[in-house]
Amino acid sequence: MSNQLSHYTAAGDVSMVDVSEKQVTKRTATAHAFVAMAAEVLAALPDNKKGDPLQVARIAGIMAAKKTADLIPLCHPLPLSHVGVQFHLRADGVEITATAATDAQTGVEMEALTAASVAALTIYDMTKALDKAIEIREIHLLEKTGGKSGDYHREVGTGESGK
Repeated sequence: MSNQLSHYTAAGDVSMVDVSEKQVTKRTATAHAFVAMAAEVLAALPDNKKGDPLQVARIAGIMAAKKTADLIPLCHPLPLSHVGVQFHLRADGVEITATAATDAQTGVEMEALTAASVAALTIYDMTKALDKAIEIREIHLLEKTGGKSGDYHREVGTGESGK
């Protein structure tokens, strides 16, 4: 792990990373989020008056990934070639997996993380009338590919990378 933060100059000033000398390569990222909710809320998902929360959350996540550079101050705008948001229903909530891909000079980790986060927030927004105790948790990067730093794969349960 590098012991220097990339968004600071040698003088300690905040700076957008200069990627102009980096090679354009295919880059992908996959992020995870979990929305913990009671079984009654989970069972009510298909009957929501506002529409299917998972389908609305999918669109919200995709839209958010496309706006990441507008939301995260030092994030580069990227030409996304793919954004996907998938859901897995568990007995205790909704597991979200968001993927992003590009051919660019910098990675798409922030886009995948933003997609997963906003999808989770959308599920909360659409179900909060049933239960204010819904929790959003476990937002993290699962994997990334491409770029100078190479591939990263999160080892299950550790948060450590398995390169």
